[in-house]
Amino acid sequence: PYEFTTLTTVPGVIHYKGAKIQLLDLPGIIEGAKDGKGRGRQVIAVARTCNLIFICLDALKPLGHKQIIERELEGFGIRLNRQPPSITFRRKEKGGINLTAMVPTTHLDLDTVKAILSEYRIHNADIVLRCDATEDELIDVIEGNRMYIPAIYVLNKIDQISVEELDIIYKVPHCVPISAHHKWNFDDLLEKMWEYLNLVRIYT
Repeated sequence: PYEFTTLTTVPGVIHYKGAKIQLLDLPGIIEGAKDGKGRGRQVIAVARTCNLIFICLDALKPLGHKQIIERELEGFGIRLNRQPPSITFRRKEKGGINLTAMVPTTHLDLDTVKAILSEYRIHNADIVLRCDATEDELIDVIEGNRMYIPAIYVLNKIDQISVEELDIIYKVPHCVPISAHHKWNFDDLLEKMWEYLNLVRIYT
């Protein structure tokens, strides 16, 4: 019922469909966590190693908290519910910047790519775009340390909202509403976890 009651990482295990899935309950992060506030760097560093992130939100005030958490994780190189952009980036000794676009592009042209690469003091490289990539996506590939992790938004306290509000919450992508107090909708959450982890049962 209270925010920020988890002060250290608390490990646990979920047994589901014959699998043992390790769960880490991490301390909450605050605005500025990516810059080191509230031990945020340590918390986010652990999150970078996970296969799936549950983001627990209060159903009474979900969107503000959701945006803060997304911004902090994004600032630490975590990309939620996104695939790595289909960009090939290869440095070379000479020959300048070569850009090859395999699809129509609306965000990047040779001048833009050269300008971005010059910020990194890169003047010789081959870039192949297999998607309509943005500037930020190209920067992510150049940086080379981004983590692409699926996430589920767990909206707790649905016992305190109206049916109409619940209908709206159900339309939010990657979201599972629950009530921890009443243990409502845990089955839906576990099934979504299984789906997002892309696990498959093998019978032998």
